Amino acid sequence: MSTYQDAGVNIAAQDELVERIKPLAAKTKKPGLLGGVGGFGGLFELPKGLYQNPVLVSGTDGVGTKLNVAFAMQRHETIGIDLVAMSVNDVLTLGARPLFFLDYFATSRLELPVAERVISGIVEGCLQADCCLLGGETAELPGFYSPGAYELAGFCVGVVEKSAIVDGRKIQPKDAVVGLASSGLHSNGYSLARKIIQDKGLALDLRLPELEKTLGEALLEPTKIYVKEILALMEHVPLKGMAHITGGGIPGNLPRCLPEGTRAVLHENHWQTPPLFGLLAQWGNVPREEMYRTFNMGLGYCLVIDKRELSFVLDFFKQGGLQAWHVGNIEEAAASSPPSAQVLL
Repeated sequence: MSTYQDAGVNIAAQDELVERIKPLAAKTKKPGLLGGVGGFGGLFELPKGLYQNPVLVSGTDGVGTKLNVAFAMQRHETIGIDLVAMSVNDVLTLGARPLFFLDYFATSRLELPVAERVISGIVEGCLQADCCLLGGETAELPGFYSPGAYELAGFCVGVVEKSAIVDGRKIQPKDAVVGLASSGLHSNGYSLARKIIQDKGLALDLRLPELEKTLGEALLEPTKIYVKEILALMEHVPLKGMAHITGGGIPGNLPRCLPEGTRAVLHENHWQTPPLFGLLAQWGNVPREEMYRTFNMGLGYCLVIDKRELSFVLDFFKQGGLQAWHVGNIEEAAASSPPSAQVLL
C-alpha cells in the first residue's frame, strides 16, 4: 500500500505550517481584511470613502538566485523581506498604496522551521509596506528541487485614485531626478555576483573591512522597502515619475517612467555607491557599463520632480533618515528616439 507521504508529500506538515502562519499573518491585519490565511481565497474590501475612482495596481516577482546565498549561509529570516519588496516597490511607482500580498513557497521536502523563518520575513516585509499578508500557497514537489532548496514568488495588489496615477506624462526637460539609497544589491544581479565570488574563490564568511561585515551578510542585506516614505512624501509634493531600480539597472528602469522626447542624464559622483559594488567590479574585472546594466549601483529608487520642489524633497528624506541625492536632470531628446537614461562620470 502506497501513500502520498511515501511519495514525499507530507500533508500534515503543510497543515501545521498553515497553523503556524496564522498568528504571524495576524500581525499584518488592517482595515479591509475580511478573510485571510487558511481559506481557498483571501477577502479584502476596498476602504470606503477614501477613493472616488479607485484603480487596482498589481505586481508579481521573485527573489532570484539570492536564494542560493540564503541556502549556503542557512539564513532564511530576511529573504521574505526581499520577496515583498520586489512587488510593493513596483506597484508604488504608479503612486499605489499596497493593500495585500500573497506568496508561493515551493520545495522538494517541507522543513517546518525553515519555512516558518521564511514566512516570518514575509510578514516583516508586509509590516514595512503596511499591507496585509492575505494568503499564499505551499507546495511540496518531491524530486523537483535539490534537498534544502526552495523557490519563492509573490504577488501584491495596491490601489490608487485614478486622477492621482503617477504615469510620467507630466515629465518635461529641466525636471530633477532624485535618487534614494539602496541597502545593497537588493535582489538583482546575483547570478553575476555569485559567479565573480566563486571564480575568485572567496568564502561567504570572509570579513572585509570595506563592508564592516562578512561577504555573505552583505549579500543577504534585505531590499529596502520605500512605501511609507514615498506615500508620506506624496501628501506634500506631486511626483511626476518613479522608477524601481531592479534588473537592468538605472539605464533599463528609469526610462520606463519617461515620456517620448526626454532622457535622464545622471552624474555618478552625485551619490554614494556602496563599496560592495566596487569590490565586485574589481574582483570580476567588470566593465562600468556592465555594472550599471546589472546592478542598482547604490540607487534603489528614483523620483522625477519639478526642480522647484527639490529642496523640500531632499530635506524631507533627510528628516526621515533616508539618504537621497539630486542625481541628475531630465533633458530634451530627439522625438524619434525612445526615452533613455545615461549615467555620466
